[in-house]
Amino acid sequence: MKMKIWDDMQSKRITGSLTGALVAGVCALFSGLALAAAPPLTTTKSVDVDASASKVWGVVKDFGGINNWHPALAKTEIVEGSDNAVGAVRLLTLKDGGTIKEKLLAYNAAGRSMKYEILEGALPVSHYSATISVKAAGKGKSTITWSGHYKRKNTGDNPGDKENDKAASDTIASVYQGGLDNVKKLAEQH
Repeated sequence: MKMKIWDDMQSKRITGSLTGALVAGVCALFSGLALAAAPPLTTTKSVDVDASASKVWGVVKDFGGINNWHPALAKTEIVEGSDNAVGAVRLLTLKDGGTIKEKLLAYNAAGRSMKYEILEGALPVSHYSATISVKAAGKGKSTITWSGHYKRKNTGDNPGDKENDKAASDTIASVYQGGLDNVKKLAEQH
C-alpha cells in the first residue's frame, strides 16, 4: 500500500514537471512569434563627395548641429549634456512640427564617426540606433555613410500600411538620402 502511494506521488510529480515544461515551451514559442512579428531592419545609405573627408566631417560633426545640414529639420537643441559628449541628448524639431529626441552613444572625431539612438519621436521606428561616418576615398574625395538598425514602431502582428516594415524602411531611407544629398551639396560648394 505504501509503495502504491509512493508510485502515485512520483507519477504526479513527473506529470506536473512535464506539464510545466510543456507550458514553458508553448510560452517561449509564442513570445518568439511575437518577436518575429517585428523583425530587425537595417538601412544603409552612402554618398560619394568631391571634397576631403575632413571637409565633409566639418559639415556633420556637431551632434547638436544636424539642422544645419538636414533639410527636414527646423531646429536642434541640446537638452542634456554637452554637444559631442557621449550621453548628450538632442531634441530635433521637424519643419512639420514633429519632434525626435536622440541620445549620443559614441563620438570619434579622429575616426570621423558618431553613433546615436532615438529615445522617442515622430518616426515610425523603435529600437533605433544609427551611425554616421565619413571616410577618405582618394585625394579630395570622401564617402559619407549613414547606417541604422531598428524595428517598426508598431510591433504587433498586423500593422497598418503606414506602420509596417516597408513604411519604416522607406521612411528611414528617405531621411538618410535627403540628409546625405544635402551634405554633398554643402561640402562641394567652394
